Amino acid sequence: MIDRHRDGYLLTRDPARVDLDRVQQWLAVESYWATGRPRETTERAIAGSWPYTVIGPDGAGAVAFARVVTDGATFGWLCDVFVDSAHRGRGLGSWLVESMMADLTALGVSRVVLGTLDAHEVYRRQGFRELAAPERWMEIDRRKRATDPSGPDARPETSPVPQ
Repeated sequence: MIDRHRDGYLLTRDPARVDLDRVQQWLAVESYWATGRPRETTERAIAGSWPYTVIGPDGAGAVAFARVVTDGATFGWLCDVFVDSAHRGRGLGSWLVESMMADLTALGVSRVVLGTLDAHEVYRRQGFRELAAPERWMEIDRRKRATDPSGPDARPETSPVPQ
């Protein structure tokens, strides 16, 4: 992937450009899906993925981040998409996902999945759809839930593994 530029923003896949302090704040403190994620887990997750960072204009530093876990040939999992609140509404999240999908498509990756609680319409605009055959998919989810244990996201408590 080559760096991309738009409206003064820089989108890069260079792992050296990841602002780990900022990404950790966004994920562990500000996101709903990675609340409390330990920094060491974030570091390992980024190291095992293709990280994408959007750098803001005029010294704003990192303003958005996402990563894809992929074999680079057949499958990808898009995750940890986050746009800083001060830069939302400018299409940066869409640009980020479009760029990630373009890179995966160029490699011939034919299946990409993601999970979202509240951004279905955003991802539909990028071509994502509900699973065609959800009955074929299974999971093991050992994360502890911060939600009501009887709520829709409830899972039996098991030994936690890092997120």
